[in-house]
Parts: sequence; structure tokens; C-alpha cells
Amino acid sequence: MPRTNLIFIMSDDHAAHAISAYGSRVNQTPNLDRIARDGMRMDAVFCTNSICSPSRATILTGTYSHINGVASIWTEMDYRVPTFVDVLHDNGYKTAMFGKWHLGERGKSLPRGFDAWKIFPGQGDYVDPEMIDPKGASVVTGYATDIITDLALDWIDELGADQPFAMMVHHKAPHRPWVPDVKHKHLYADGTIPEPDTFFDDYATRSKAVRGVHMTIADDMGADDLKTEVPEHLRGPEKRHARMSWKYQIYMRDYLQCIQSIDDNVGRLLDHLEERGLAENTLVVYTSDQGFFLGDHGWFDKRLMFDQSLQMPMLMRWPAEIEAGTRSEAIITNVDFAATFLDVCGIDATVELPTSQGRSFRPLLRGEQIEDWADAAYYRYWEHDDPIHAAPAHYGIRTADYKLIYYYGAGLGVPGASDRIFEPEWELYDLHQDPTEMRNIADDPDYADVREALAGKLAEYQARYGDEPYVGPDTPRPEWGPYDVEIFDQLQEYVQRARAAN
Repeated sequence: MPRTNLIFIMSDDHAAHAISAYGSRVNQTPNLDRIARDGMRMDAVFCTNSICSPSRATILTGTYSHINGVASIWTEMDYRVPTFVDVLHDNGYKTAMFGKWHLGERGKSLPRGFDAWKIFPGQGDYVDPEMIDPKGASVVTGYATDIITDLALDWIDELGADQPFAMMVHHKAPHRPWVPDVKHKHLYADGTIPEPDTFFDDYATRSKAVRGVHMTIADDMGADDLKTEVPEHLRGPEKRHARMSWKYQIYMRDYLQCIQSIDDNVGRLLDHLEERGLAENTLVVYTSDQGFFLGDHGWFDKRLMFDQSLQMPMLMRWPAEIEAGTRSEAIITNVDFAATFLDVCGIDATVELPTSQGRSFRPLLRGEQIEDWADAAYYRYWEHDDPIHAAPAHYGIRTADYKLIYYYGAGLGVPGASDRIFEPEWELYDLHQDPTEMRNIADDPDYADVREALAGKLAEYQARYGDEPYVGPDTPRPEWGPYDVEIFDQLQEYVQRARAAN
């Protein structure tokens, strides 16, 4: 029997609620929906650190940030930690990586374990991007999402008929600044995109840590993202709601147009697999490195532990084993991906990737139950005082019913962090009674027992994964690389420009 192929398609910042298979109110994604229709939609997949580089390192290694070393976008991956790609390569698979890598500075942390690779330096550009491969850097003409797909299709065509392969197709889109392909510029006319129900959240019950983040569409989204200045008649505190609605339409139009290109190109790839007779024995996975706020709670970006940021879309098609049109509500994290992909390819991760902290969920793909499967997801965001968004360091636990978050109120040695040390705070949400997470009930006496039980589970999961709870400035943490003060100052200037323009 031929070995199973793997195609792992990952976008950047694509929220599940901007995929029609997940019930999107704002767009249609017919080709992504094909994967869900012909396979399985995973409804409770969560990232363990909602920011680009950490999620990518976790996916590759099957480890939390404190193990692989990538706690932030400023840190390098510890290359002593093996990846599932290394294992596949050592077991006879041809491997490839095309698109966004974003694991370390250019030239210092290039892909390894791949037979072929071509990546963007840093975030990459949408139009005529520079790309790096083993021969060096060059400019590739075209639109980034099309280019990545072209590279993927060409590489498949170069393979031998019986050669098993694993390919990472990593799109830049829809990461900011959102630059759509010109052929999609006609989509989503201004005023046609519905605002989320939580758009005008007043943060009344939130912790001080959350109320202080710089992620509001009204006050923190600037001309660099909008590609235009805020009109004079929409400036000032009294115009906040009107300004917010105006910005939202521009933001979402560009964001959704970028997603349209992803959907088109996923369709190209699915069609090509069928034409080549590879569809039956190829696991196709579509996901994003984390979620994204699409005006939810008045925010954009990610980082926080609210579901729009925490949830990763995950659609999986493998006709040989996954029944069409199925769903799973089991709690899964990106720590589990590596072990699962190896299992699908016939390799025991407990033997070949013993550093992995995850577990294969392959039986779930067959519709089976796993009696002792984890009933919660553990999360930790390390990048306190990010120079743009000022998101606080925190960790927490999410079950099917509740979410407990602890903002431990301390910086991690980056410039300005000492200015944002605050008293530790808790947030607790009842996900059945309050699915949009609008009412923090951490201090509600009716939930005292729930909070105590969740705090115990949080401690249990930290012990399970070997992550030290915060007890003071000397608490062990992943090592931060040298912080570039010049870059920090530039980002601070960006924040000041954005807020001054509102």
C-alpha cells in the first residue's frame, strides 16, 4: 500500500469566522469549503501562543514555546529540538517548504530538513516579493499567493510517481498590511460587510491589562493599514463610533480580498491533485497560524486568549480514511499536529520524535473516541509590552465550558516593559452562558468553585508540560535574543502616528 502524502497549507492570521464552512457572516470560501465537505471540520483547535513565529515553531516541533525557544517574534528556534519534517525526511519522504517561514532573522534560521524550499525574508511582500532559496535571494514577479501555489504545483510535478512527499504551503496572506490582488479589488463594496455583535464592547468587566491593549480599530489602526488618512470629520473622541465603522469597512474589504486569493489558489491545488490521481492518498490540511480579531470586541490583531484569536481553523481531507462531511469537537492544540502527521504517514512519534509534547489525534479523524483525550487547552502568551499592541503576558486554560486567564503583570526585559507592570488579574468566562466572552465573572461568588477547579487544572497542565508559573522576575523563561532598539523606536513611532491621527 502506498505511503500517505501530506500537504499542509497554512495562511497567516486567517480567522475561522472568515471561512464559510465555519458559518462566516462576511465572506464565502467555496474551495476551502470543499475540504470540509469532502473531509472533516475541526471545531476546537487552539494555538498555544497566538502569534506567528511561536505557532510555527510549535507546529514543526510539537512543543510549547518554552521548549522550542520561540516565545515571541524576536526569538530564534532552538535547532536542537527536532521537527516532524526531519523525521519524515529521514524516513524516505521528499519534503518541501514554500512561502512564509518567519522563524528567525534572515540567514540565521533558514529551513532545514527540506529537499526544496523557497521562502520570504521576514514577513515578505504581496507584490513582486523577494524570495530566498539555497542559491540566494531574487525577486519573483507576481502576486505572492499565486507564486507560492505555482511553486507547489511545479514541485509536485517533478516527483516520481511512487515517491511519498510532505509539502508545506505557507501563504503570507492575509497578514497586514493587506494588499489584495488587483483582480479581487471589486469585491466587498464599502458598507456591505456586517459588523460583529461585540463591535462596541465597552470592556466594563475586563481586567486593566486587557483594557490597556492598543488593538482597537477606532484608535490604534493607522494609515499604514488603511492606506489613507482618517478624514477630519471623523477625528476626535466624539466621533469614535463613526470612525470605527468607517475603518472597519476598509480593513475588512482588504482582508477578505486577500482571503479570496487564498481560496482561489487552494482550489488550484485541489484540482491538480485530482488531475494527477493523488487526491485519494494525500492528507490535505488547511489551517492558519492563529486566529484574528475581525472587529470582535472592537479589536484587530490577535495575541489575547479570546476565542477569535485563540481558535485555529482546521479543515482536513483524506479520502482514504476521513469520512466526508464529518466534524470533531475534541479539544486539540497545535502541539498535537506533529505527532498526528507522523502517525498518518505510518511513523510512531513517541519513538521517532520523543521530544514532542503532543499526541496523535488520528483516531478522531476516523470518527473514533479517545477515552483519555485532554479536556482542556493550555495557553501562554509571553510577549509582554509588544511595542505596537501592548498586549500583556498571560496564561490560561480553556475547556469546553469555561475559560480562565491569569494576567501576571510583569515585563520580560524588553524596553518599556517596566512601565506596564500591574497587579496580577484574573478573568473567567462561562462559554455556554456567555459564548461571546463579554462578562468577566472571575470575582462572582457563584463561580468560586469553578474558578478554584480551573486554577487547579491550570497548575496541572503547567506541570504536565513543564512550564513554570510566574512567581517573579527570576522565573525561568525562553531566552530573548538581542532586542533591536532601533526597530523598537520605529514601531513606537508607528503607534504614536496611528493614535495621533484619530
